[in-house]
Amino acid sequence: MKQVPATPDPNRPAKLEAFNRLLTIMDELRENCPWDKKQTLESLRHLTIEETYELSDAILENDLPEIKKELGDLMLHNVFYARIASEQKAFDIADVLNAICDKLIERHPHIYSDVVANDEETVKSNWEKIKLKTGNKSVLQGVPGSLPALVKAIRIQDKARGVGFDWERKEQVWEKVEEEMQEFKAEFNATAPEAINHEKAMAEFGDLLFSLVNYARFINIDPEEALERTNKKFIKRFQYLETESAKDGKTMGEMTLAEMDVYWNRAKNL
Repeated sequence: MKQVPATPDPNRPAKLEAFNRLLTIMDELRENCPWDKKQTLESLRHLTIEETYELSDAILENDLPEIKKELGDLMLHNVFYARIASEQKAFDIADVLNAICDKLIERHPHIYSDVVANDEETVKSNWEKIKLKTGNKSVLQGVPGSLPALVKAIRIQDKARGVGFDWERKEQVWEKVEEEMQEFKAEFNATAPEAINHEKAMAEFGDLLFSLVNYARFINIDPEEALERTNKKFIKRFQYLETESAKDGKTMGEMTLAEMDVYWNRAKNL
């Protein structure tokens, strides 16, 4: 495939200067600020995770000014990690940027070589196959073990699909959802008087969730985003319940469920 040159960016000098400014400030902080001087790769880790979730929240809220702010925080973290690594003579920011550039060129042979890929699925499939040829022993090797379980399920299924291990039609996936629901109900019968086998019920519930994630993927729904939107909706309605009942002189924990439902139903209509 013949590579089409990228459209010239008239703002490239300003962008490069801004990045250079960040590198300079990072050097100054690392050498002069007591807090910045103390930081390590490990001490920054939990802060980076927190910043990533804050960016995710801003994206879900479509808050562009906040997205800009959170992207800046994450950019700072990237530069910070590279600065610490350079002090250890391991790598610097140039190594980081060149490595990702090399990786992108290698993983996009349909742009930088003669491979043909005219749709997204082919691109993703090529990506996973190239990873296997360049050292990965498993397609699933690149799924971080510390990912939240729901996100991990999405990534596992995406990667398996990339090498052709997937259902052919969404109807087949829904049949699997219904099958897993029946298996879960068999282990957790809500109307049965006897105690359930907790381990078996948990295993079946996990299978059910995994199959629901799979179906969501087939109909182009991001399960993580869908659940987070529901979380935010619940929080908004529950806080309305708290606020409005307090205005009427009522106290949470002392109201009946029927009384709380009055406010809950009002919140649903807002």
